[in-house]
Amino acid sequence: MPKMHETETIGELLTRRGVSRRALLKYTTYLASLLALPPMAAKGMAEALANTRRQSVIWLSFQECTGCTESLTRSFGPTIEDMIFNLISLDYHETLMAVSGAAAEAARLAAMKENKGKYVVVVDGSVSTRDGGVYSTNAGKTNLEVLKETAADAAAVISVGTCAAFGGIPHANPNPTGAVAVSDIITDKPVINVSGCPPIPEAIAGTVAYFVTFNKLPELDDKGRPKAFFGDTIHDRCYRRPFYDKGQFAKQFDDEGARKGWCLYEVGCKGPVTYNACATVKWNGGVSFPIQSGHGCLGCSEPNFWDRGSFYQPLSSNTLNDPEIIGGAAAAGAAVGIASAWLARRRKQRAERETLP
Repeated sequence: MPKMHETETIGELLTRRGVSRRALLKYTTYLASLLALPPMAAKGMAEALANTRRQSVIWLSFQECTGCTESLTRSFGPTIEDMIFNLISLDYHETLMAVSGAAAEAARLAAMKENKGKYVVVVDGSVSTRDGGVYSTNAGKTNLEVLKETAADAAAVISVGTCAAFGGIPHANPNPTGAVAVSDIITDKPVINVSGCPPIPEAIAGTVAYFVTFNKLPELDDKGRPKAFFGDTIHDRCYRRPFYDKGQFAKQFDDEGARKGWCLYEVGCKGPVTYNACATVKWNGGVSFPIQSGHGCLGCSEPNFWDRGSFYQPLSSNTLNDPEIIGGAAAAGAAVGIASAWLARRRKQRAERETLP
């Protein structure tokens, strides 16, 4: 006999739980805004969700720190409760599910069988490949084996976090486990990368919500990331950008410039080469993000961020011209900004010399 979530639509589920159509429309209005869709899309999303069955999701955790799951559970919109109880059927997640051992593995296999060709696999953590992947195992199987087995009949795969998307910290030199990204293993299925260490919770939830609503992938950038969240650099949207353009930089984390909120470029901020929505969506329900808290961006949503050099040294011209790190247009913009900042400093120095007795 089919499970209820296979036959009941989200609209029927919401009605049964006392959620009004108006509340659903309000919810989809927020989703449309979050995903950079036009306001008129909200009504269409509400209709689509109301007539859609809950999405079966199998969440696999490999070489990771549980930070991505921790991030998702702190999502303010959609919240974890919205995601689990309304939009998706979270059929397997080692950290969140009540059962363990053989019962947990049976749940994964059952979800794969009952939703063949329709379920979504979410992966956090990189995949060990050295010596057959023996350095990261679960239930007597390597992560490599479990990923291939589970993704075989999936509709799509979502790589959550930089470890799953690009290899992350396990992939950093000297990479003893042969850690690789999920997309290096799964090449015959759509793979969406939601990078970050950890990713912004709304980026995880919003990406899953988009797939559930439209039954297709969102528009992706050249690294397989949703453009709604990774379309601009942090630098482009940073509230400290005007100080950068004026050549006003903090030289140390405790100097006068830092206290005045000046740009953190010269103390190592990687915002000009990092694509993410930190400066707009922010964290903890829009309260703050690292730069607002006084620390430069580490560039954690980009490939090989751990091996790009010191987090506390300014970007070099070589970094700005590296096509693997930054797109051509963004590189040109960053270079112009650096040049204008240099000229501003030169003008300031000249003015100071002219005022000397």
